[in-house]
Amino acid sequence: MRTALAIGLLSALAAFGAAADTYPQRPITMVVPFAAGGPTDVVARIVAEPMSRALGQQVVIENVTGAGGTTGITRASQAAPDGYTVMMGHMGTHGAAPALFKGLKYDPAKSFDPIGLAAGTPIVIVAKKSLPAENLKSFIEALKSGGASINQAHAGVGSVSHSTGILFDSLVGAKPTLVVYRGTGPALNDLVAGQVDFMTDQIVNVAPQISGGTIKAYAIATPERSPSLPDVPTTKEAGLPEYEVSAWNAVFAPKGLPADVRAKLVAALDTALKDPSARKRILELGGTVPKEAEAGPDALQKLVESEVARWTPVLRSAAEATP
Repeated sequence: MRTALAIGLLSALAAFGAAADTYPQRPITMVVPFAAGGPTDVVARIVAEPMSRALGQQVVIENVTGAGGTTGITRASQAAPDGYTVMMGHMGTHGAAPALFKGLKYDPAKSFDPIGLAAGTPIVIVAKKSLPAENLKSFIEALKSGGASINQAHAGVGSVSHSTGILFDSLVGAKPTLVVYRGTGPALNDLVAGQVDFMTDQIVNVAPQISGGTIKAYAIATPERSPSLPDVPTTKEAGLPEYEVSAWNAVFAPKGLPADVRAKLVAALDTALKDPSARKRILELGGTVPKEAEAGPDALQKLVESEVARWTPVLRSAAEATP
């Protein structure tokens, strides 16, 4: 009996090893927890193409929307940890979500095997064109004195514009009226039309309107200016150095991934980020390509832990202060 069990165990281990050696044998699903065409979806499709070539199997994008991205991430986290389901998370799903959603069914720092950082999408502080303030300092002064008479748009609870806007308000000590929209598109349309006063959002969403002169930009929340918006000062240059934030995107897998399979996914993402075409497309959108020291699984794990620690007190405090 023991001999039979031992043989069975050895056979199973041999089969597992063979499966890991030959991975992948079929297409891989990358769950994107937001709608097609949004920044996270665009980044996912940019890296999926060269990852597919590196792996020898197609990386197929599946958009699963809802609850600020947490619906798709929850679903993907519950998939078999075999390397055939991965997900493209971001600052909201793996940083802000624990403070925003009660009963969250995953722990950003414990429920996943991080694969690597894919791209950064810097945040820009933007306002309607007719707003009198000409720079960030005067805008903050007007914002603090205007209080609830100033309207701040965001794309829904859990969105990047929501979380980064609350952080901005917290840092400057302002309490504007929050206007909630069903997505970035409608919020940005009303900003262009002058129906709301300001918002904070990803560069990939607002750069065309800034360049076209339909909205104004006060600052970009990065250490250096963006080549896509060279005339927009950094928050440090504009007098608010503590406001540095990026809506990073990163690839994760369900917890328990075999080491060999994980290594192949990490290598494929690394190859994708070195692909000239992929790098060019990310940079053209105003995004940033992570440096090698920032891109790997260990660095991503530390980033997630630091982001949860950063966002939780800010967002919970804002929720408690909301009538």
